[in-house]
Amino acid sequence: MEEVVKGIADINGVLDIMWILIAGALVFFMQAGFTLVETGFTRSKNTINIIMKNLMDFCIGSVGFWLIGYALMYGDDISSFIGTPSLFFNDAGEMHNLFFQTVFCATAATIVSGAIAERTKFTTYLVFSLLMTVLIYPISGHWVWQGDGWLTDLGFIDFAGSTVVHSVGGWAALVAAAMVGPRIGKYTNGKSNAIPGHSILFGALGVFILWIGWYGFNGGSELAISGDSAAHVSNIIITTNLAGAAGGLAAMFFTWIKYGKPDASMTLNGVLAGLVGVTAGCAAVDNFGAMAIGIICGIIVVLSIEFVDKKLKVDDPVGAVSVHGVCGAIGTLCVGLFATDGGLFYGGGFGQLGAQAAGVFGIGLWAIVASFIVLFILKKTMGLRVSEKEEIEGLDIHEHGMEAYPDFRLNEH
Repeated sequence: MEEVVKGIADINGVLDIMWILIAGALVFFMQAGFTLVETGFTRSKNTINIIMKNLMDFCIGSVGFWLIGYALMYGDDISSFIGTPSLFFNDAGEMHNLFFQTVFCATAATIVSGAIAERTKFTTYLVFSLLMTVLIYPISGHWVWQGDGWLTDLGFIDFAGSTVVHSVGGWAALVAAAMVGPRIGKYTNGKSNAIPGHSILFGALGVFILWIGWYGFNGGSELAISGDSAAHVSNIIITTNLAGAAGGLAAMFFTWIKYGKPDASMTLNGVLAGLVGVTAGCAAVDNFGAMAIGIICGIIVVLSIEFVDKKLKVDDPVGAVSVHGVCGAIGTLCVGLFATDGGLFYGGGFGQLGAQAAGVFGIGLWAIVASFIVLFILKKTMGLRVSEKEEIEGLDIHEHGMEAYPDFRLNEH
């Protein structure tokens, strides 16, 4: 009997690790989704630059997070603030967790790419991506997910990273976009001018890929699939899916009413907004709560994109600040409202909502201040922005020496 129990435990352990690795691969595939969204929503002359930034986010993130980021995030706690530093994480029994957390780390860094697209120096971006990987993201992540962080002690809930991943990336994107300044021609006489992307098809394909990846992002965060976790993962995937669908519907109908036509790019961002919003509470809310979160975020993302663009005059070509920063924060707060255990609307009072607000504010402040310090130093040393000539002619040819869509007629003999 003892051997049977041990055998079942061994099988369950293998299943759990296999699920984490599969989920991690799905999250890695989100890099392709981000690349397509950012490429599609910007101009063709900067396509290679965006491809390189997204590629390097994962390359730098993989090495940097293994080098020290994982230890700062998950190492033995120091004053509820940071993990004990150590180099070259190499615990043979934890490699699956290193992989899963690496793909999350790369996602946080990639969010910044789209907000500062078409005018930022490639070399400077690489340095910032490294510092996001080894410092900014791991420290705030430690507060929530290591187990002894100060937000864990408060009872803060962020199951898969609405705030830990998405808002950190979104607030860093806001600071970066504001500091690098708008694209040439974006604002004239105080008026915002639309600069259309070159392929809504790429943007749509990117959103579908991100949606698929989110099943691994949220479902994998259960960190198991054996036993009761099988039902938990299934529920998480359903709440995730419903929120994304509700976000898309809400954005479509809202823009239809507001503009007279259903706006495709806003609807795509509405899907992402719903997915970002439910990521914190995907394991804590029921299907109705997930739908509510999706609808709220699908509407808010439209209003936020307009506010950031027209009121703040911050040029964010893909809406990253609104999708990830704002909707990440809203979704995290919604856990305090819709959690079936402790949510305000389920008789739990204001306690959970207070803990959620503390996490949103604390992590948001950290991301903004840390990003500003890093970017300020980079601006004074390396510079953030390419020259006017380089921006007008395109980053592809100046930063990388090639074009994504060369005119083949020039090569004919």
